[in-house]
Amino acid sequence: MTGMLAGLIKRLFGSGRPLAYEEQRELARNGDEKIRAEMASRDDMRPEILYYLAGDLKPEIRRRVAANKATPVAADLVLTKDKDDQVRADLVTKIARVAPGLTDNEQDRVRRVTYEVLETLARDQVPKIRQILAEALKDVANAPPAVMRRLARDAEIAVAAPVLQYSPVLTDDDLLDIIATSPVAGALAAISRRQGVPVAVADAIAATDDTAAIAELLANKSAQIREETLDRLADRAADFESWHRPLVERPHLSAKAAQRLARFVASSLLESLASRHDLDAETAKAVALVVRRRLDEMAAVGPAKAEAKREVDAAVAMVRARQLLAAGTLDESTVDTALSGGDSAFVEAALSLLSGLPLTVVHKTVSLQSAKGIVAVTWKAKLSPALAVQLQGKLLRLPSTRVLRPVGGDFPLSAKEMDWQIEFLG
Repeated sequence: MTGMLAGLIKRLFGSGRPLAYEEQRELARNGDEKIRAEMASRDDMRPEILYYLAGDLKPEIRRRVAANKATPVAADLVLTKDKDDQVRADLVTKIARVAPGLTDNEQDRVRRVTYEVLETLARDQVPKIRQILAEALKDVANAPPAVMRRLARDAEIAVAAPVLQYSPVLTDDDLLDIIATSPVAGALAAISRRQGVPVAVADAIAATDDTAAIAELLANKSAQIREETLDRLADRAADFESWHRPLVERPHLSAKAAQRLARFVASSLLESLASRHDLDAETAKAVALVVRRRLDEMAAVGPAKAEAKREVDAAVAMVRARQLLAAGTLDESTVDTALSGGDSAFVEAALSLLSGLPLTVVHKTVSLQSAKGIVAVTWKAKLSPALAVQLQGKLLRLPSTRVLRPVGGDFPLSAKEMDWQIEFLG
């Protein structure tokens, strides 16, 4: 017997004619753990042998059987109830690859049993197993609908979230039903992060008291939120700071919502609100008036009020500069007039729009009193070297000894130097 086993083992690990069924059975029954592990991993073993090894006492052997693509589905079904969590984890990773296209009314026995395996794994008592299945199937377009609906309603958010956020299998009706049935905490937020949340689903989420989910919905630029819904959320937003920034940054905002938000959002958001491209001139003026009124009502004193005033002035100036840019009248003459009148906030806003640089970069240049920097910004804005001299003196307040003057009627720096200055300041 020992000699025969030795010969079979040599053929298993080496070359020669394939092992017959009786020879495989002999090795499976009498081989040591190393031999059985090798057999459990191979795809040329007979299905009956792999089914037999699925009941091996050693967990490592069963894990290899679970991961083996050649394992018959009957053995997979047995392994769904294995007491070793890792066996079931290896099984779910493998079985998820064949899940697409399966339905709950399969006529073919093999496919029907495979579906049963998936259903069993979707009900596994260990959340990690269900989570692995959810992650594997979350973006599979033809995954089994019934399995996906079960995972989407899982009591563990780690299981439900990937399916709720990504699965294309879930229909609008599925999502609406989940929203209506008070799902696990975090489920609505996951739905809110879906690509292209449809109008009906967005309305349903907006009507709930889940403030975190609504914040996620507002932050999702692809979510289809009706203007009326946004207006209602803007009316409620004063008490929920987490909604402020996503509301201000929504792709489309009505005049009513913009003016409402201007009454309570933080000063740091006022500039973003005032700088929106979709505000018509009348709305922009109305927002500016509300901003001014808020400034007058601020109770802060000293440096805090000064900083708040600067931020609000910048927001109002940006509104005016954008209006002139849209009208085609934001030019060097306008900037020069504002500079002479001491309206530094408008000058900075104009330089930002004309140069295409962020307002923060322009303001940083002014704060640092960078002569080279303001020359570069002027050049980028396609304004004249003569204006660059005026900006150094009146905006940066540099003494004449530090002012960089034109050379031969041109900018005192090379184009390469000015590009470097802009990159440095940015």
